[in-house]
Amino acid sequence: MKECKAYLTLQNGKQFTGKRFGADGDVVGELVFTTGMTGYIETLTDPSYFGQIVTQTFPLIGNYGMISPDCESKKPWVTAYIVREKCDAPSNFRSEGELDGYLKAQNVIGLYGIDTRELTKIVRETGVMNAAITSKPLKDLSEVTSYSVKNAVKSVTCSEVTESGDERGLKVVVWDFGAKDNISRELVKRGCHCIKVPSTYTAEQILALDPDGLMLTNGPGDPAENVEIIENIKKLAGKLPIFGICLGHQLFALAMGGKTKKMKYGHRGANQPVKNLATGRVYISSQNHGYEVISESLAGKGILSYVNANDGTCEGFDYPELNAYTVQFHPEACGGPQDASFLFDKFILNIKEGKFNA
Repeated sequence: MKECKAYLTLQNGKQFTGKRFGADGDVVGELVFTTGMTGYIETLTDPSYFGQIVTQTFPLIGNYGMISPDCESKKPWVTAYIVREKCDAPSNFRSEGELDGYLKAQNVIGLYGIDTRELTKIVRETGVMNAAITSKPLKDLSEVTSYSVKNAVKSVTCSEVTESGDERGLKVVVWDFGAKDNISRELVKRGCHCIKVPSTYTAEQILALDPDGLMLTNGPGDPAENVEIIENIKKLAGKLPIFGICLGHQLFALAMGGKTKKMKYGHRGANQPVKNLATGRVYISSQNHGYEVISESLAGKGILSYVNANDGTCEGFDYPELNAYTVQFHPEACGGPQDASFLFDKFILNIKEGKFNA
């Protein structure tokens, strides 16, 4: 099969020459990298990567093929996918096909054969930037420099209400801002009846479902863009037990009067250490975010519970008076470490205690 050249042009003018796989075409997006050694299926199908060209730092991708039960949503959300080397002969008893065929079928542009180590070093030193993948060397950078991820949550949220789990279990509304399916799986595993609702749902619509608890999910984009959701969270805070993950953590902080900011290159991968400030214990976590909550902006409004052991950034807040807590990392990680799965047990306990003390 003839290999076609393609060009990756960064916002700063740096250009790489690689080879195409997956779908054909040209594309512009926000260039990020993820350090996970496994979990490429989950990465491709994580809605939090909406609008982004994702680079895998691990050099060989695709070696265990594509496995549909491991997907985190119904389709891939990455704008494009960059790897050092792709595997065309996966070896795994669960494999349903190879990566190249999957990306072609899903119309996702791929690029391989470039120095992903050099590319990652550029992003680490310069910060997240926009980039384009094109069939010919790009000279006009105007479209690249003007690109921004917009309407992210509205683009990835579900279009209708869906239910899963035991109807006799605790009723949890999963507010879908770009939810990974494993969030609902973890709740169902604990006997919950999950009702996933679109991001456009109002506080009144959520309360009308008479839920026992509310899950604020992960999702893509700038959290401050979601003005309506933040206003609805304000109305819900204190009305029922709440657990927020990733974007849900950021949105709850904004609803409490906190502030967020864009990070230099974010945390994306399955090896981020987070420290529990109450116990001193460190957990290894899976993360995927480009924005952080500014801890100082929530002074007096909650209790800082976790920090990143590498850079000290905010990784969690507790709001005991509101029966709410949020974390920046992913306790439902799959693939990734399961260190923090106990946070789902804590949520169930909060719901039960809230019902008992109501």
